[in-house]
Amino acid sequence: MTAPLTPPPPPHEQSAHRAWQQPAAGYAADAPRGSGLGWYGQDGPGMKTELREAAVTTVAVTLCGALLGVLWWWLAPHVPLVGDVTGDSWVVYLKDTEGEQAVGVDGTFTLLALAFGTVSAGIAFLARRRGGVPLVVALAVGGLLGSLLAWRLGVWLGPEQDVVAHAKQVGQGVTFSAPLRLGAKGALLAWSLTALVVHLGLTAMFGPRDPEPYPPYQQVQTPQGVPPKQ
Repeated sequence: MTAPLTPPPPPHEQSAHRAWQQPAAGYAADAPRGSGLGWYGQDGPGMKTELREAAVTTVAVTLCGALLGVLWWWLAPHVPLVGDVTGDSWVVYLKDTEGEQAVGVDGTFTLLALAFGTVSAGIAFLARRRGGVPLVVALAVGGLLGSLLAWRLGVWLGPEQDVVAHAKQVGQGVTFSAPLRLGAKGALLAWSLTALVVHLGLTAMFGPRDPEPYPPYQQVQTPQGVPPKQ
């Protein structure tokens, strides 16, 4: 007489037992508690690191405003003025009343700010390869501060602000350049807005993708003739 054999467990119980023993795909099962490792065994940089990188980015972008100011002073068109004497007082007026040099001054600043915003966003993305609120805020704040620095530096490097004194210096009827002025103050936001848009686009196209929080669901198929367990 032979002893009765114990029947093997149903297939669905084996699958459930095996799935309970094996960790989910991509999960660091041997990661120590409190190490910050979870799904896919990695985590982003800490908040202190992000804030430190954001501070460095803000300072670097702001200092680039000095280069923008020099280029604006160098490339912006000059607005010609002429001084004349009426009685005992000096009068300064535009030499070319239909000229578009003043518009060109604002346009030059805006185009340079767009270029600086694109380059700063590209460098920030290549250096970090990921997004983050601190980095985005750093690009926006740094672009605004850099634009303000460029504006004031360009005005300081440009012609003398006192046009009457300048007219007296060069003489009556002599053409001289008007002070460098930014008529469209909205151009000060061009750098920040461009940096935000470009960085967002680069992150969306080439940035890392967020991993799935849970492994994909796999339906367990039971062999024919064996009813599934309720």
